[in-house]
Amino acid sequence: MKLHVIDTGFFKLDGGAMFGVVPKTLWQKSNMPDENNLCTWAMRCLLIEDSNRLILIDNGIGNKQSEKFFRHYYLHGDHSLEKSLKNKGFGKEDITDMFLTHLHFDHCGGGVVYNGEKLELAFKNAKYWSNEDHWQWATEPNPREKASFLSENIMPMQESGHLNFVPLDGSSPFLQFDIATFDGHTDKQMVPKIKYKDKTIVFMADLLPSTTHIPLPYVMAYDTRPLLTMSEKEQFLKEAADNEYILFLEHDPVNECCTVKHTEKGVRLDRSFPLSEIL
Repeated sequence: MKLHVIDTGFFKLDGGAMFGVVPKTLWQKSNMPDENNLCTWAMRCLLIEDSNRLILIDNGIGNKQSEKFFRHYYLHGDHSLEKSLKNKGFGKEDITDMFLTHLHFDHCGGGVVYNGEKLELAFKNAKYWSNEDHWQWATEPNPREKASFLSENIMPMQESGHLNFVPLDGSSPFLQFDIATFDGHTDKQMVPKIKYKDKTIVFMADLLPSTTHIPLPYVMAYDTRPLLTMSEKEQFLKEAADNEYILFLEHDPVNECCTVKHTEKGVRLDRSFPLSEIL
């Protein structure tokens, strides 16, 4: 098995929204906002190359929305999904499985493109993976999340016949990883726990956006059930510290990976490092 970091670029989100009830005087020490109170975040994906399968976990925000839409999110940086795949020696047609942790636009927008006439799948040879509970949650959205679940990102998967559902009974169609689900951020978010050599690498998605979010009160205002997020995060971080998991961070603007440790104040950052350090 080989693992590849796929950088799809940076975007900006309101610092207050990203840190919830935590005061700006605290979070700005690690995530300095701009004059509009916006902080920069990565959209970092992971590509698993194993035997005859090429599995991409999440795919960034894409580029098919309107100029007005993108004005809210300030996309920037030199990276893109297509460029990053090419740098690793692959094209979109090589992807066999498109695994989506959840269907918010910054995680699945790159999976559907507009070809000038109509919407079509970016990965035409791939199976697209969600789960039934989250699919229903996304296609019948609550008012709080409606702006994050965009039909143009979601429905072409089903209409094309490429949509598949991961069973949530503990079985998995992937030998490469186990799947844990969490409900605090959004219903049935899937978090892959990848078996790599003698290590476990966990793709954190929005359970833990960055190293700054490790302390329990640091919970996004975007989360639908913030108290549940705190409980889920506390339990997971204890497990991660006990088992020396490597946490792969999708949104951290600087750190690709980190480990955590037990301290008198609870679980805290141990160290951060690039994924290449363990490959």
